[in-house]
Amino acid sequence: MKGYHRTRLTYDKRREMLWKTLCESYFQSLISKEACVLELGAGYGHFINHIQCSRRIAVDTWEDMPRFVSTDVECHIGNVTQLNFIPDNSVDFVFASNLFEHLTQSDFKMVLDQIRSKLNQNGTLNILQPNYRFSYREYFDDYTHVSIYSDKSIVDFLSANGFRTIECKPRFLPLTIKSKLPISPALIRLYLKFPFKPLGKQMFIRAVVDR
Repeated sequence: MKGYHRTRLTYDKRREMLWKTLCESYFQSLISKEACVLELGAGYGHFINHIQCSRRIAVDTWEDMPRFVSTDVECHIGNVTQLNFIPDNSVDFVFASNLFEHLTQSDFKMVLDQIRSKLNQNGTLNILQPNYRFSYREYFDDYTHVSIYSDKSIVDFLSANGFRTIECKPRFLPLTIKSKLPISPALIRLYLKFPFKPLGKQMFIRAVVDR
């Protein structure tokens, strides 16, 4: 992971601006102040650092993650397939950004099997990641991508593993901050409201346990 963060995913202040605006303008509205939020594959902590809630948990295999995550976030260095430290029925909001394309389908299934028990009755699983249907040209520029998902296949995979999709946005964000679109809070907020998403190659899926 050190090599990956030195080359493919170096720290970028523009990414910090992007996530701060995304959290304030979109994701926070999905999360109550009393919620317990779990981020899988938290990396630099761009999402979890900017969410306001009663309990924040970050999980990643990258041993340098605690350097970037806020001190009041519970950091767990380890594999996202091992969530035994989290009590059952205790999480309101699970978030994973650009994670599951890095896992095998068997590992993805293992994660879903655990999330089903960790989410409380009203909890949601929230996934942001590349949509292969729109990003197939660039998809394997990242050498750690091992699985392919489109907005259709990931919904089916979730359904096959006990989750019901309640929202699916096939084009939610551009694939990368290195796209042609400039980065500014005002433009990000405008992009979120705009019905047509130019360069939108990342999808956003929300799902609940199909009880």
